Amino acid sequence: MPRRDLAPGPRLGAISAPLTLPRRFYQRAARAVARDLLGWVLVSRRGRTVTAGRIVETEAYLGPEDAASHAAIRPIAARPLFYGEGGHAYVFRIYGLHHCLNAITGRAGRPGCVLIRAIEPVAGERAMAPRRGVSPGAVALTNGPGKLTEALAITLRDNGADLTAAGS
Repeated sequence: MPRRDLAPGPRLGAISAPLTLPRRFYQRAARAVARDLLGWVLVSRRGRTVTAGRIVETEAYLGPEDAASHAAIRPIAARPLFYGEGGHAYVFRIYGLHHCLNAITGRAGRPGCVLIRAIEPVAGERAMAPRRGVSPGAVALTNGPGKLTEALAITLRDNGADLTAAGS
């Protein structure tokens, strides 16, 4: 299996790496994208601060037929994002406290998404730790969807960002 380093990671709004995954990567079934995102590095650039983590856990949501999918339960106003083209970020707030990052998958009109559940920090732990209120190297730094978004400074402002856009 080829080694996956910091360079070939996905992009998300202000979250970026030198290379991105192409739109066709995201225009597949959520299960396939969830599996294939494992090992890629997600990079966040906020001002001069760069933080990054290797994706180690994902969860696929299969669309409106999946009762756990937001495509099935979110209000009509949120649905254009789900039914749009794969390769966009879906960031939502859970329990009114934490943000969760998803990649929209599938072709336009066939929604699905992949929740990024956990990352292994590979750069910027010293910046991540104060954002999370833990010590650098702590197990709890990025071992959950809300923890990783907090560590990478991902918020609702990233909702809808094009994961495939160069320079975003």
